[in-house]
Amino acid sequence: MIVVPGPASPSLGKIIAKKLNAQVISVNLKQFPDGEYCLRFQGKLDGEEVVVVQSTGPPQDTNVLQLLLMLDAAKEMGATKVTAVVPYLAFARQDKRFLSGEVISAETLVKLIQACGSDRFITVNIHSENTLKCFRIPTENLSAITSLAEYFKNRGLNGAFSLSPDKGAIKWAEEADKVLGGGCGWLKKERDRYTGEIQVEEKSLNVKDRDVIVFDDIISTGGTIARAVKMLKTQGARRVYAACVHPLLIGEATQKILQNGAEEIVGTDSIPTSVRTVSLAPLIAEALAR
Repeated sequence: MIVVPGPASPSLGKIIAKKLNAQVISVNLKQFPDGEYCLRFQGKLDGEEVVVVQSTGPPQDTNVLQLLLMLDAAKEMGATKVTAVVPYLAFARQDKRFLSGEVISAETLVKLIQACGSDRFITVNIHSENTLKCFRIPTENLSAITSLAEYFKNRGLNGAFSLSPDKGAIKWAEEADKVLGGGCGWLKKERDRYTGEIQVEEKSLNVKDRDVIVFDDIISTGGTIARAVKMLKTQGARRVYAACVHPLLIGEATQKILQNGAEEIVGTDSIPTSVRTVSLAPLIAEALAR
């Protein structure tokens, strides 16, 4: 097996390869003055099983195109099997037409990944599992919530209350609770489909003098988590932590969450970030070895 760490995931790709005792073939990225670029595999792929590791966080357009170029080139260069490992899949939130005339970007991206020769697809905590139904190749949607919960347990937060920011994400709070054992719950939020603005409804929770961890798949601008943290602190929570699989943390998101009372933000290395991270490498390596 050969692991190719893409330009968006160089460190994660190398750690995965090390855990698999697999060969690493790097990709050389050459940038032209007009913004275009050329990718070159620095080794032979002919007759090999190839794993391309490339997350598609910001800048999404660049990272998605690089992923497609690498998948296509690997197959064209003679790889016997190409697995796309995309820890964070961009555009997965638009998995259906919410408003008349909208594009369904998740479906388009799936078509492109398949058309470029991917034989298997692995991602982590995809925003909408409906996206996976569009694939005609084997797919796996891994969950890093247990890994995040174990991180907090090892930090002495066993018995903390696990909270999800909305009812649709309660499965993540329930998964975390299996590790932490302090009970779980969810908040109610509403998103304006035209403006994108989110409102979090006030909800009474049994959190007084308790540690609480808010688990989510993605923290983008941080508004939802910041409101949740503030609500929990108002209700007497002792310490509140924010945990997410994909820490996009756009703009002032980190400061916003911490200023509203969070002790810490913990994410994974699905996207390079400045917050404390839990590596996805063991989880992905285990899936690849199956």
